Amino acid sequence: MKIIFAQGNPGQTYAQTRHNIGFLVLDQLAASANLKWSEKAKFKAQIAETAIAGEKVLLVKPTTFYNETGLSARALTDFYDIDISRDFLAVHDDLALPFGTIRNRRQGSDAGNNGIKSLNSHLGENYHRIRIGIHNDLRSRISDADFVLGRFSSEENLELEAIIGKTIELITSFVAGELIATTHVK
Repeated sequence: MKIIFAQGNPGQTYAQTRHNIGFLVLDQLAASANLKWSEKAKFKAQIAETAIAGEKVLLVKPTTFYNETGLSARALTDFYDIDISRDFLAVHDDLALPFGTIRNRRQGSDAGNNGIKSLNSHLGENYHRIRIGIHNDLRSRISDADFVLGRFSSEENLELEAIIGKTIELITSFVAGELIATTHVK
């Protein structure tokens, strides 16, 4: 079994913000497979179940706030007793990467991302990640918090479908055991 864990904040206030690009990816993946989200209070998450490449997969959107997502991840990984280094994938925004750049890696530090800091404190650093760049010229003019909680520009919205599609391809590769660390640029 694989857990695909999106970073984001719950609620409509944050639904289309840069910080929630991981949720946008899983929402699209779930919609394309006609999956329904179920609220699972014991995991502090919304979960949709599916199969990809013959493997059971849980799509997970934590209902904690971004900086506390490790609580949800720990509850899930303990309950399902998965090998975190092999079967857990986090999908999240990356403030340091240019908008549309996608990088995946096997492990690493939090690089200042508080959601990853929470995951690392609960799971360690040895799990797969897909990082989606959100940086643009506006970033230097406003605070990091305002930037990540801001909405995508109209130009960025035009590119989101392709970015989300490429990320879903990487998720499928992860589930099939074929994901290799690389960088994808829009």
